Amino acid sequence: MRNFGFCLLLAVILLVPGRLAVAQGDVPAASASPQQLVIEVEVPAQLSEVWKAFSTSDGLSTWLTPNAAVDLKPGGEWTAHFPGGSTGGGTIVSFVPEKELVLAALAPDQFPHVRAERTRAVFQFEARGNSTVVRLTQSGWKSGPEWTRAYEYLVAGNAQLMATLHHRFVNGPIDWGKVFGDRAQPGK
Repeated sequence: MRNFGFCLLLAVILLVPGRLAVAQGDVPAASASPQQLVIEVEVPAQLSEVWKAFSTSDGLSTWLTPNAAVDLKPGGEWTAHFPGGSTGGGTIVSFVPEKELVLAALAPDQFPHVRAERTRAVFQFEARGNSTVVRLTQSGWKSGPEWTRAYEYLVAGNAQLMATLHHRFVNGPIDWGKVFGDRAQPGK
């Protein structure tokens, strides 16, 4: 999957210049977090369709992983069950339909302390003509070597996530059987 996503990211950067923006850095001193990660992508689809791709299990399964689960309520899951057993996503903190989805985000398994403590991932949605701008702001980062490694990993990982979302609306739902073969089936 990593190579698939990397190719998608390159395709978005090369074929859609100016459509994917990644910013990182310090936030103002008034913030409790020392840094935040901001990624924005313009998706060639109506806001209602992009919202469905984030807010339903069927929609999330068209672009993030073949086995996604969304329980759209505060405290509900927004989980990607990847072939091979790893999970990503998080717990829904709040949402405003077609405007915002806030998660207590799970870091990848290789960052156990960050995964346990979680960061805050805010997806914001804005209609722009026949397209939708999706902005991810991830905050709540703490100090320490594992937090630094997780942040660096997720700069690329979340750019890949947003590139995959863009790819889904340019080329249609991802055919997970072609990507994962039999591993695309639940429980594999």
